[in-house]
Amino acid sequence: MTGQAENEASVLARLWVYQSERFPLIQTVPLLGAFSAASVTASARLAERQLPGVDAYLVAFLIVMVFFWQMRALDEIKDAEIDRRYRPERPIPRGLVSLKLILWLAGAAVVPAAFSAYALSPGVLYLVLLVWAWLGLMAFEFFVPDFLRKSPGLYLVSHMAIMPLIDLVLTGCEWVPAGSVPEGIWTFLLMSFCNGCVIEFGRKVWAPEQEREGVETYSSSWGISRSLTALAVATGVAFLSLVICGFYLDRPLVTAFCGLVFLLPFAFVLVDFARTPDRKRQKRLETLSGLWVLACYLAAAFAPSLGGQS
Repeated sequence: MTGQAENEASVLARLWVYQSERFPLIQTVPLLGAFSAASVTASARLAERQLPGVDAYLVAFLIVMVFFWQMRALDEIKDAEIDRRYRPERPIPRGLVSLKLILWLAGAAVVPAAFSAYALSPGVLYLVLLVWAWLGLMAFEFFVPDFLRKSPGLYLVSHMAIMPLIDLVLTGCEWVPAGSVPEGIWTFLLMSFCNGCVIEFGRKVWAPEQEREGVETYSSSWGISRSLTALAVATGVAFLSLVICGFYLDRPLVTAFCGLVFLLPFAFVLVDFARTPDRKRQKRLETLSGLWVLACYLAAAFAPSLGGQS
């Protein structure tokens, strides 16, 4: 769609272009569907309960879609000045849609998320409110924006803390109605935190040729070597969490094997990028980061059904 055609298009057509660039549903829906389904299933398996009804899965999926959409909207606020100055090709600075419209849609999404959470169980709504409270703090950069920007590590930790909170909601769609928190759920929440870091590093460790003035990345702040070391540590702790989760599930070997199937090629791509940090290898690293995270959740949720006792 050309610039003139964009200006003449309907609001729905312009929003469709926006989602394709900033919140691509063709990727987001299956990934968040797998994430939410794995979280609900893992909660039931850790507690040795029957899987819940389809309503728990549908509510978890709706809620996680709303959370990630709202995080995208908050990113638009946070990056507004940087995008205006250094990334004018993005939808909002080029005038495709207004920031006001995106924020309005993010706010409107509160209604279905809150209603569905309460309908499943009032306790789930309390967990949802906890995530929204943290999102609110993130929107204001915890009221210390300059301090956080000077410390990429602290910024990462404060923002990635949202991931275990989101997973607490998703698993809560199973354990709140059931009435008890599963033993070992902490392993799944720790894995979520680490994998949030994996995704973040995968997105923001760039080849030198891809770095842009005014755009902060971990590779520009820390250097490629240090950034990849941090990525490797986050991945390693995520894998350790997965294995420990496997012990709680009484399937440590099967769970570990399923994780290793994806961990080894991911490690190869990481080392390859470290040796030759170019655009092609950067894209592979980002793709494998996402696949690794998806594999972790699927392994924790579904690997226990693949065999007998380990």
